[in-house]
Amino acid sequence: MMVPLTSSTKIALLSTNTNGYPPLKFPFQIGKKNTFRKCNSFGFRSPKKQSWSCSASEQPQPLNPPQQNEKRQPKFKKKQTKHADKGVDPVGFLTKHGISHKAFAFFLRERYKALKDLRDEIFNRYLNLKELASGYELLGMQRNAQHRVDFLEWAPGARYCAIVGDFNGWSPTENCAREGHFGHDDYGYWFIILEDKLREGEEPDEFYFQQYNYVDDYDKGDSGVTVEEMFKKANDEYWEPGEDRFIKSRYEAVAKLYEQIFGPNGPQTEEELEEIADPETRYKAWKAQHRDDPPSNLPSTHVIDTGMKEYDVFNIIDDPVWLEKFRAKSPPIAYWLETRKGRKAWLKKYMPGIPHGSKYRVYFNTPTGPLERVPAWATYVVPDADGKQAFAIHWEPPPESKYKWKHKHPPKPKTLRIYECHVGISGQDPKVASFDVFIQKVLPHVKEAGYNAIQLIGLVEHKDYFTVGYRVTNFYAVSSRYGTPEDFKRLVDVAHGLGLLVFLDIVHSYAAADEMVGLSLFDGSNDCYFHSGKRGNHKFWGTRMFNYADQDVLHFLLSNLNWWVEEYQVDGFHFHSLGSMMYTHNGFATFTGDLEEYCNQYVDKDALLYLILANDILHALHPNIITISEDATLYPGLCELTSQGGLGFDYFVNLSAPEMWSSFLENTPDHEWSMSKIVSTLVGNQQNTEKMLLYAENHNQSISGGQSFAEVLFGDTIGCSSVTEESLLRGSSLHKVDYIYNWWFSISQLHG
Repeated sequence: MMVPLTSSTKIALLSTNTNGYPPLKFPFQIGKKNTFRKCNSFGFRSPKKQSWSCSASEQPQPLNPPQQNEKRQPKFKKKQTKHADKGVDPVGFLTKHGISHKAFAFFLRERYKALKDLRDEIFNRYLNLKELASGYELLGMQRNAQHRVDFLEWAPGARYCAIVGDFNGWSPTENCAREGHFGHDDYGYWFIILEDKLREGEEPDEFYFQQYNYVDDYDKGDSGVTVEEMFKKANDEYWEPGEDRFIKSRYEAVAKLYEQIFGPNGPQTEEELEEIADPETRYKAWKAQHRDDPPSNLPSTHVIDTGMKEYDVFNIIDDPVWLEKFRAKSPPIAYWLETRKGRKAWLKKYMPGIPHGSKYRVYFNTPTGPLERVPAWATYVVPDADGKQAFAIHWEPPPESKYKWKHKHPPKPKTLRIYECHVGISGQDPKVASFDVFIQKVLPHVKEAGYNAIQLIGLVEHKDYFTVGYRVTNFYAVSSRYGTPEDFKRLVDVAHGLGLLVFLDIVHSYAAADEMVGLSLFDGSNDCYFHSGKRGNHKFWGTRMFNYADQDVLHFLLSNLNWWVEEYQVDGFHFHSLGSMMYTHNGFATFTGDLEEYCNQYVDKDALLYLILANDILHALHPNIITISEDATLYPGLCELTSQGGLGFDYFVNLSAPEMWSSFLENTPDHEWSMSKIVSTLVGNQQNTEKMLLYAENHNQSISGGQSFAEVLFGDTIGCSSVTEESLLRGSSLHKVDYIYNWWFSISQLHG
């Protein structure tokens, strides 16, 4: 079955960018547990304890040493940053290509300094950059193991926050954030708990920490062991003889410590309390007092401060036998898991506080009055009939309804042949096509035609269908026009089974200006996610421009990229219209090729830093990810390593080629086509030709008021009796010529 001609194609016969990305040059390691965590006022991040011993003077430092105090933290960061700078040259790609431009080199060095400062600011709030890009694990609706759903939303301009929906009769008072820091922290995050409801005749759990397994298996860990039995079993099996005496007598350890410090007749009031010596003096006095004691009465560790460095970590000399015994003992987590109940037990006892499929919105009280919004982190959004309003849908299907992945990611091919497509216009019927139609009709055709990747446009939820999805309203939601989140997972999985990579056209360069369904005026303020004033509005498109200098906006956008990879297993991103975000004039200026134009006052340095972070984090978390830049201004260093002053993309798109072919077909007789113009356009940027994607035609020609190749070559004559065999032959031949030229130039650049 032929795909409609409105689904345009693009060809990229290139060598895969092996990249050679060095290990991430940031002071964090993906997948490594750190020994400290910062907590916000909600207490989501509890401190992590880790037993360790080291000597700063004799042993190598651990990759992530524990945070000793605020005074030592800058020294730790400085040491890590020094290691991170190894092999970094902010102007490296200029040197590689022999480019000499003082102003641009100075700009790159200043940008690198700004990047280092930004990382330091990020690490004051986040454990590492992985945590910065994992906001979807906390924000939005999150199932909690303690029979409840937690809702977290960022709205710094609001004074009151509540969840309204069909599950609570749209009441703005029933499910609201508590006052104070348990409901609203200093960064503007609102926290709401939606408790599951007890069924009639059931009693609430006796212990607040009772957990339920909602997903994995129906009765995993549900052994019926009571908490009292668990405590007794832990005391009998876990503790060594005598170790549990402090549990039975809560104040024995405190009283003993008090007596050791002050003696049996120590002071009883603050007035009687004398000045306490420093720990080192007390320790030396204690050693002198117990120098003749038998080894059994002495501690198994001995602490020595060499005093060599101000930030030196103490040496710890320990008893090898005791240390081996200590390391072999694991925490009693297994006993706690015995009390965790299964999903079947939860279904019997509780009803979900917000059932799967419920409609809901977030309600704010703001200085300008009350308003309702679709939550920014909603994962499934359904517009109403007239499209002026929308509802978030709580998507928590039961385990048997969740899609189970069957195929792995295809290996990264040596050459990319990308088919650009839009799900909604992929069917033959005069209606919006679905994911199911696309899976059945389009994917087999794409595979048979020899492509190895598809690029999906218009997939993220948007309000106006006529914009082909480029005015995004809900960045974490698959467009409900085509199906459910589970349907899209099946599409990606089937594509992977056919050996096709799946790229997503991502629009982080601007957002829809619609207030009722998007992020504009989200919390009643004009600068929640976007710049205020003129800078916050696109000069020509009527869209809103993100404020990339705000850490919470970075948190939202970087997490969004990671979300599509983790949740839907996409293989890469096509970053749409970078010129709109990289310049305050939104890219609508004349570019002569002078490097001064890429480092003047119109360049948005914050947007460039966001792109660098996005590429670094994506390639660190997902080494096989592919990122593609669409920038009509061809910003220098698009595909250079970030450690060498580039932006870190794998490929860039040559947007001039489809415009040239369209212009020739519409305005120039066949025999007057300029070969010199064809060559210069297709060759493009001489410095990175191996990383250039060549379009034959693309969607911009159709959605921007232009015509597709078929419309230009054949017009409205298809199916009419007036069409001649000669005109069909001519149109088909020219169509093939364009594609063959693109293919030939791609091969010539690939092989030099």
